[in-house]
Amino acid sequence: MDSAYRRYLTERRYFTEIKDLPLPVYMESIGYNPDQEAISRPNGYNCYHWLQTAGGKGEISMGGAKYLLEADSGILLLPGESHSYRPIEGKWDTFYMTFGGPQTGAILATLGLPVSSYYGWDRGAELSGFVPALLGGIDSARDLSGLSFSVEVYRFLTLLKKDGRVNRLPSLSNSVRRLAPVLEFLDRHYADSDIGLEDMAQRADITPRHLNTLFKQAFGMTAYAYLILLRLRKSKEMMTLHPRMTVKEVSGLVGFRDASHFVATFRKQEGVTPEQFRTLH
Repeated sequence: MDSAYRRYLTERRYFTEIKDLPLPVYMESIGYNPDQEAISRPNGYNCYHWLQTAGGKGEISMGGAKYLLEADSGILLLPGESHSYRPIEGKWDTFYMTFGGPQTGAILATLGLPVSSYYGWDRGAELSGFVPALLGGIDSARDLSGLSFSVEVYRFLTLLKKDGRVNRLPSLSNSVRRLAPVLEFLDRHYADSDIGLEDMAQRADITPRHLNTLFKQAFGMTAYAYLILLRLRKSKEMMTLHPRMTVKEVSGLVGFRDASHFVATFRKQEGVTPEQFRTLH
């Protein structure tokens, strides 16, 4: 975080009054601590707890391991997770946010985010400034419905998915950037039925194996599976824009070698045949 912005900040702590409202996710508190003290919680905290470094360095102990929290790093703790943290090498200033709700665990699971994990991110990533910006935008007017804070918690979790790195793996946004030449190539040439894994890998100047690794990190699927979904999406656009086009014509225009394979793939993915899809839309 920019040092001039840190100097501008003073200690801020904001607590919401919405824990008992029926929201799928809620924010409990958010704050900035310019001189983070040592904390020990053998029984953990009662909410999900996010802590990130604003300046200086800290050390957190969790699950029998120790992690260094310095610039461009933070940690997400599961409710009840035993932990402790302390400043090292002088003053340590931090931002934090605590949140919960009956759907929080399900959202984390759906996004594939491991809880109680240490995260890093690339310098300048949107994740870095999210909590500071949210805290800086809070004024004295309380949102008694809690809905806007609920939205912000969800936005934070999606940013954690997009920008966060776990176990030194590339972030989702980094993987997508690496794949940009491949994605652009596929968007232009998806209709070519001869496209193979080697052709895609050459666009990124990497091995086919590494290409599949990046696709799985970014999209949870192989490069060829992504191409099939792209072809199906293009076929749906064609069928809705050109209702007189036959299924056989559509299948050829999106890169399938024969109509029967297209129909079987479409039905498996969408749950209906191409003709049934066209009727619905």
